Amino acid sequence: MDYETLIDAETWAFIDRTNGYYPPDATTRTIAEQRRVYDEMCRAFFQGYPEGISATDLEADGVPCRLYSAGDPSVTVVYFHGGGFVVGGLDSHDDICAEICQQTGYRVLAVDYRLAPEHRHPAAFKDAWTATQWAAAEFPEPLVLAGDSAGGTLAAAVVQHMRGKLKRLQGQVLIYPGLGSDLDTASAREHAEAPLLTLDELRFYRRVRTGGEPPADDPTLSPLCDTSFKGLPPTVIFTADCDPLRDDGRLYRDRLREAGVKVAWINEEGLVHGYLRARTSVARARQSFERISLAIEALGQGLWPYS
Repeated sequence: MDYETLIDAETWAFIDRTNGYYPPDATTRTIAEQRRVYDEMCRAFFQGYPEGISATDLEADGVPCRLYSAGDPSVTVVYFHGGGFVVGGLDSHDDICAEICQQTGYRVLAVDYRLAPEHRHPAAFKDAWTATQWAAAEFPEPLVLAGDSAGGTLAAAVVQHMRGKLKRLQGQVLIYPGLGSDLDTASAREHAEAPLLTLDELRFYRRVRTGGEPPADDPTLSPLCDTSFKGLPPTVIFTADCDPLRDDGRLYRDRLREAGVKVAWINEEGLVHGYLRARTSVARARQSFERISLAIEALGQGLWPYS
């Protein structure tokens, strides 16, 4: 794959800076070391809070969360962070959630779900579902679920699980999600050695999450293996073109479209997995983050700005 042509200079600078903190061999290190270097990288990219945003740590029926607010919100966004179900937490995506709050004006609840290998599947899913139920009971406004990478997996799994159980769900926004493909997609083959996420790393995270080979029929683990996609809310999927997970978004789009669900798939050319952290240094990432915030805002208002 000719990444020198596909990826521009700004994005290469972001890739190099990321690798300076979280090197390509990170998954060969101990889990504790992986978390240490990931947390260090997240601190290096931290942008601070926009003016007027406040945040409070709380527990949602026992699940640690952070609640962001500005003014009088009309919608609640439940956000699940990425990190392969192994790394990350409330601090890793702190500024991202604060900026979503500022750009949309909505309340944002970030969920600190349990991580593998100490807590294997379905622990993260159970925490995500518990926090979503808590938000639905606590706040009267409409809900939008969102997440990046592993967090996108959780958002999709919860949305599918909650059909007929919770009202006021307006939609979901999935950002370069892993949705449970067989990893034999075109993108997995073409981008097996992509910058910032390789096919071998994906396989590592899957093994750690489940403790072995994942079951083939559990939609709370792999949303793509569900038997029905009818009745799901409007969905917007963002993928990075230079990412082995790209086609998970395309496949999920196709499943939802076949089921009559409103769905849009936006594939961001020249971007790589994890580009949310590049939103202030890379023009393509900044433009995508604006599209992500607009998607969340539109779904929260019950609007569908996609043809």
